[in-house]
Amino acid sequence: MRTQTGDRRSTLAVLCLAQLLALPALARPQVKLPHVTLPETETPTDVPPQLRLLSLADAERMARENQPQLRVSRAATAAAKGRTAQIHTGYLPQVSGLVQYQRSTGNFAPRPGTVVPVTSTVSLAPSYDLFNVSVQASQLVYDFGQIADRQASAEAAEDVLQWTEKTTELQVVAGARRAYFQARAQKALLDVARETLANQRRHLKQIGGFVAAGTRPEIDLVQGRTNVSNAQVGVISAQNAYDIGRAQLNQAIGLMGEIDYDVGDDEQRPVEGEDASQQALLDKAIAARPELVALDRQRRQQELTLRAIHNTLWPTIAVTAGVTDVGVNALNLVPNWNMGATLNWPIFQGGLAKAQEAEANANLAAVAGQNGVQLLQIQSDIAQARLAVRAAKATIVASDDALTNATELLRLAEARYLAGVGNGIELSDTQLAYTNAAVQVIAARYNLSTARAQLLAALGLP
Repeated sequence: MRTQTGDRRSTLAVLCLAQLLALPALARPQVKLPHVTLPETETPTDVPPQLRLLSLADAERMARENQPQLRVSRAATAAAKGRTAQIHTGYLPQVSGLVQYQRSTGNFAPRPGTVVPVTSTVSLAPSYDLFNVSVQASQLVYDFGQIADRQASAEAAEDVLQWTEKTTELQVVAGARRAYFQARAQKALLDVARETLANQRRHLKQIGGFVAAGTRPEIDLVQGRTNVSNAQVGVISAQNAYDIGRAQLNQAIGLMGEIDYDVGDDEQRPVEGEDASQQALLDKAIAARPELVALDRQRRQQELTLRAIHNTLWPTIAVTAGVTDVGVNALNLVPNWNMGATLNWPIFQGGLAKAQEAEANANLAAVAGQNGVQLLQIQSDIAQARLAVRAAKATIVASDDALTNATELLRLAEARYLAGVGNGIELSDTQLAYTNAAVQVIAARYNLSTARAQLLAALGLP
């Protein structure tokens, strides 16, 4: 009996020593968790495939190149340039040509006050050819600045769209950054889930040895199996969340096709002056935000439109010239030329100009209101981004401390369990605490990168 007891204790001591020697080092308190080598019999979801890495710079570049929103904005700017060129043609000579052939009868058609010839008869035959070849030209001489003001207004509208294009680019890049950091966080959470599964399987193997030796109750084994199953579900959920995050990143950067990449471990670099005062950051944003520049150009556009409308009340002066060749025989046409000048003065248009001026004045007032709304929005954007950066920095320090403590607790709990003084519940609780602490570190770093990207967008910086 003593021999069996002694053999059992020796076996248990050897088993404990082997387990202690096999105990891997726990993760250090940082977001990137150590790689865990799993047995070859593990499920495919436990082993990440080797894919190309997509960096943050790549995501930003692809968003600028591929995002359809930017193509739409650039096309709108190009269309505005075309409208400006159309207005400019009013300064240039207008030349038109006409070649006309007509077959008609020659019956005399009297007009009021004319005398019908005695020999005049009406007949549908014979008919005659009539050829008419003419070239007419005109040149605007003076229009009291109507075309000049319209062209200046169109150029201002073109500037509005160019600055709107820059606003769209900032928004597209900001969206790509948010999607990138979201996918990066999901990838880190997947690493935590895989490490948790590896730890639970290792715990289950240890528990199985103790239960087989009779030093632990069978309920510990059941609890260990439950923990492994829950960890497997966690890996599947984390993998799905990572896949969804990359699909959303594809949308943000305008990428069509399969998700055949892994996001890198890039973080948003600190923003220059991110710890400055609210007013300092607000002044910087007001000087850089393209929305404010676009509104200023829009105000200028409405002012020029208003002046162009006022000038339509004045006449326009143009000179005209032309040559014609007319006759009934295409080989024997009669040439003529003409030249002259025209003065066109819209004396009364039913109040059209007055109504147009009222519309332009209302649009001008709307631009002023939009400028005020935009200033309030910029102030809110700066305040939220600045506070988010500050809170995320403080959270990172606290979450790193929490992970350090959770790492040590898990190490002690594993040692206590191997020494026979701990229990399965304690081991499960400390594993859960460690996992939660690692998740908090990931969330804190994701929040900091996202807050810095938000601050860049609020400052109007690329």
